[in-house]
Amino acid sequence: QVQLAESGGGLVPAGGSLRLSCATSGSIFSINVMAWYRQAPGKQRELVAIISRVSTTNYPDSVKGRFTISRDNAKNTVYLSMNSLKPEDTAVYYCAAKTYASMPYDYWGQGTQVTVSS
Repeated sequence: QVQLAESGGGLVPAGGSLRLSCATSGSIFSINVMAWYRQAPGKQRELVAIISRVSTTNYPDSVKGRFTISRDNAKNTVYLSMNSLKPEDTAVYYCAAKTYASMPYDYWGQGTQVTVSS
């Protein structure tokens, strides 16, 4: 089992920045892919950023150039640095982890709220 715990959410004005953290614990040796998702009210959960075990990253166009996913293996933590935030970035942000790239995510965190005011 793997446990994920997000932190770092909050209220920020448009144009501001936040850094989310996802602390991992448990059988983390089995994890090859980690990601950040978000879900706004009334919308489907969407992928925000993904990072592989070797730190290959990928982003959707909606956040590319503004968000950066990174990992600190010594701290077993994955980060999401968010800059130039927009009101449409408001959502609950979730950390996710899985073993196999082609399979659904095995583990999810409880989420952290990010609210961007206009």
